Amino acid sequence: GTERAVGHHGDNLAEKILSTLPKLPGHKTDVMVNMVELTALQTPDEACSIIAPGCLAQPNSPAAKALWESFMNLKQKEAVMEARRHLVEAASRENLPIKMSMGRVTPEQLSSYVQLFKNNFKALENHCGLLQLVLAVVQTLKHPQISKWDNFLAFERLLLQTIGESEMPSVLNQLLPMIKSYSERMQDDYTCEDFFVLLVYMYSVVGEIKNGEDLDKAEEEVKKALVKAICDEPELSPLLQKITGCNSALNLTSQKATDAVDNIFKLLGDIARARMHMKQFNSVHNPGSNTNQASYKPLLKQVVEEICSADRPDSVDIEHMSSGLTDLLKTGFSMFMKVNRPHPGDHPLLIIFMVGGVTVSEVKMVKDLVATRKPNTQVDLVSRWLVNVFYSIPVEGFFD
Repeated sequence: GTERAVGHHGDNLAEKILSTLPKLPGHKTDVMVNMVELTALQTPDEACSIIAPGCLAQPNSPAAKALWESFMNLKQKEAVMEARRHLVEAASRENLPIKMSMGRVTPEQLSSYVQLFKNNFKALENHCGLLQLVLAVVQTLKHPQISKWDNFLAFERLLLQTIGESEMPSVLNQLLPMIKSYSERMQDDYTCEDFFVLLVYMYSVVGEIKNGEDLDKAEEEVKKALVKAICDEPELSPLLQKITGCNSALNLTSQKATDAVDNIFKLLGDIARARMHMKQFNSVHNPGSNTNQASYKPLLKQVVEEICSADRPDSVDIEHMSSGLTDLLKTGFSMFMKVNRPHPGDHPLLIIFMVGGVTVSEVKMVKDLVATRKPNTQVDLVSRWLVNVFYSIPVEGFFD
């Protein structure tokens, strides 16, 4: 589903680490962990290349592997507590002077625990894998992108409620005053790219939109504001370069920006209609009620729930493709008599291929669903790559 183009829905530490820290050269998923903190080198340069970076893959460290599983499977608060627990246990085994704190875990606290290993080479060697993972946590939680992540998550939740209560023109009108040019923006204001993300999210979740004069007017106002904001950018980000076709702000004209924004809204309309041909999975938005808030129900979750359903109904949206002579004969006979089509839940192995990448949150969601509803089934979730859940990668893919 195109709603995955935003994907800030998880409270998942592994996802944040993978999306925040720079990629390890030559690797699609692993990241570089700055190890300067464990050396005597004093440098303000965060991208210090003198010290070899650490990484997440620690096959020789059972503690690090267990901690990474925690990062993937637990909520962030619980995951950072696990990081602290592992550090305390490691320090205790090495007789390092650690003081256990029971309060909230902070990056600064984790960093101070890591420092205890700094001057003890044997301890450093014994727990190097664990220390790399904990430093990855520290660097992720201190990263400025994380506050934007949380900000987006809160705003998306707000949009989710608003979409359930208001028509699309009203939601767009609420967004309009927030679109500001470069010279007007404060640090916490959203950039042009941020608004593209929010628009993709809105049009993905809302589903079919009633066309009319109000919608046209609201969209035109948002378009104008976006064109102005794009034209006022002193430098074009890679994403803005891609959608405008200009490699420099100097080459950007108002017409090029207008054409780019018009194209974006055409794509947004296509997104809103993307599931209209479906009967069962045509909505990812649960509007809520007087007692329950509106919620987002991912397409992947709906599909897996359907496959794992104990009722075993024939799904109208999951199609069985006939292959081989036997299946073709069955298909032919089904014209004259009732033949039960094979059900995806019939088999002990289920392979799901995600086009366009998969997020850690989605992997966890599928794992939890299957464990609860069909525990004896092995599910292999296959995709070409792990999606960076910050907007740069998914949204660029959307504009391809």
